[in-house]
Amino acid sequence: MLLVLAPCFWRCPAEGLTLYFPGVSHIRRAPFSLGREPLFFTLVYTLFVTALASPIRYDRLAAQERKGRDLVLALDTSGSMAESGFDSARKDKRKFDLLVEMVNRFLDRRFDDNIGLVMFGTFAYPASPVTYDLPALKEVLKMVDVGIAGESTAIGEGIETALRALTFGHAKKKVIVLITDGYANAGSVSIKEAVAHAKKMGVKLYTVGVGKTGQYDAKLLARAAKETGGESFGAKSAEELERVFEKLDALEPSPIRSQMPVNKTMLYVWPLLAGMVLLIGYLSWRGRAT
Repeated sequence: MLLVLAPCFWRCPAEGLTLYFPGVSHIRRAPFSLGREPLFFTLVYTLFVTALASPIRYDRLAAQERKGRDLVLALDTSGSMAESGFDSARKDKRKFDLLVEMVNRFLDRRFDDNIGLVMFGTFAYPASPVTYDLPALKEVLKMVDVGIAGESTAIGEGIETALRALTFGHAKKKVIVLITDGYANAGSVSIKEAVAHAKKMGVKLYTVGVGKTGQYDAKLLARAAKETGGESFGAKSAEELERVFEKLDALEPSPIRSQMPVNKTMLYVWPLLAGMVLLIGYLSWRGRAT
């Protein structure tokens, strides 16, 4: 807004001057002229106003090169996840509802991770691609439910679908967290094939078995995690599952996000210096001229 005053260097008089003429009709109006001195002061004024506006350059490339990882949560939505009694304090809550609550809290602690969602039952599908938009990811969680992918448990397909989701990410670290409460009994991809593919891609697999001993294939989940450099966990209650998520946070910590979403460089110093150099040079020249 201050730049609108720049024309004053030409049109606004430096001081009030009263002249008396018997006939103003004989005086021609002075033509508008781009004098050197008004032009110089306009330039200096513009530079100072630009510096006052504090221009900033944002480094968009650096904003994309985050230090986090690509992480996909593969969640079991088979019929058994509708069982209640998993939480002793809230026995009416379904196992899947408790899992969604914990996943939401887990997302709150992930700052610079690119996270995706895969749901698997009789088949598997990507509910969300890997994304930094974690609030949108929470909205997706509100729309999924038990049985959305069928009543059976296709663990191999769950891993394979998560691997496909990870191919679209660019982070150096790639992780899958697979949570299930049953045995693999469906799907066209075996767990062995999916784990071999994960090893080839360099993807670390963490597996979480939910339920009492014998309700899920603990040995198979442990072997799958070990072969990819990850770990396997078991949770017999909601409290234990919460502790598993805390361990996952410790094993795969998310870098703390800075308050600024992108790198920025303050540019005000350049127009400020240019204006000062011009003004000092002008005053020096005027001093020698007088």
